[in-house]
Amino acid sequence: MDRRSFLRNSALGGSAAAATALAAPAYAQGNRTLTMVTTWGRGLAGVHDAAQRVADSITAMSDGSLTVDLKAAGELVGAFEVFDAVTSGQADMYHGADYYFINQHPGYAFFTSVPFGMTPQEISNWYYQGEGHAFHDELGQIFGLKSFLGGNTGPQAGGWFAKEIAGPEDFQGLKFRMPGLGGEALGKMGASVQNLPGAEVYQALASGAIDGTEWIGPWADEKAGFQEITKFYYTAGMHEPGAGLSVGTNLDVFESLSPAHQKIVEMACGEAHQWSLSQFMNNNGSALQRLQAGGVKVLEFPDSVWDAMGAAAKETLDQYNGEDIYDRLRASYNASMAASSGWIQKSEGAYRAQRDRVMS
Repeated sequence: MDRRSFLRNSALGGSAAAATALAAPAYAQGNRTLTMVTTWGRGLAGVHDAAQRVADSITAMSDGSLTVDLKAAGELVGAFEVFDAVTSGQADMYHGADYYFINQHPGYAFFTSVPFGMTPQEISNWYYQGEGHAFHDELGQIFGLKSFLGGNTGPQAGGWFAKEIAGPEDFQGLKFRMPGLGGEALGKMGASVQNLPGAEVYQALASGAIDGTEWIGPWADEKAGFQEITKFYYTAGMHEPGAGLSVGTNLDVFESLSPAHQKIVEMACGEAHQWSLSQFMNNNGSALQRLQAGGVKVLEFPDSVWDAMGAAAKETLDQYNGEDIYDRLRASYNASMAASSGWIQKSEGAYRAQRDRVMS
């Protein structure tokens, strides 16, 4: 099915309008500049770094013959407008979290994270050695995109709350910031879910517009300053156990690049994916120690909350069943996750348990 037919006939089309004429690409003395828009405010720890890493690597690896001009959220278009900006040709590429675009197609959630979904290693296995990238391309054909993973935050924290969570009933009426299908699951538990760009979250929490928020993890959360507002921090969550970040390039623009430049874009994204994950994982432990030293109370949800989250997650994921790409994508994702998890638990999981026992 072509993109225009999909958008005309499917209720999943959302706000992605039919493409307008592409803006003329920028050339200077034989060199080419691509405009990258992002879902991140300039300087947001980790996520903006990943976008900048992709941009800088493309420029460096092409020896300046392909330059990326990065526009943070709000500098050209708003954070949640980047998908439409690229599909319409207003910009050449975006860096963001694809679960922001589930109104275009719910399958995009799988390339960031879904509730009770993949860890970072599991998503890498599926994307690079399984069918993940092929499904990313299949969705991209509908909307006129060529996409790659371009970052990973690692496991994300359950979030910051104004008070401790004793049971599932505490989510009733709770104004909580959480995007994607994880947010939809919390909505089924009675929460009033807000989907705010990262740059707006601190003010919303400080003003009381929201009662709590998830963001990323200890390092990025500390940089955002949430510990200045509340001290109740849940360090494990169901929503993003290994959140992928994506680069989406306008398909016509990507196909107009030379094969060498196409490969440079691909390699820059792949390198940023691993670099970004290492950045978050390297910084989170020491940041958590600082948060605790500053009086933050580190907590885990009780089993009753995990059980309620599991039921809500299954209901959320099931509600999209019946759409062809979604059904095939979800089946592929689940099969890969089961296979990877089975081996990781028996190898790395068993080793870690013994290491902790023997070396403690």
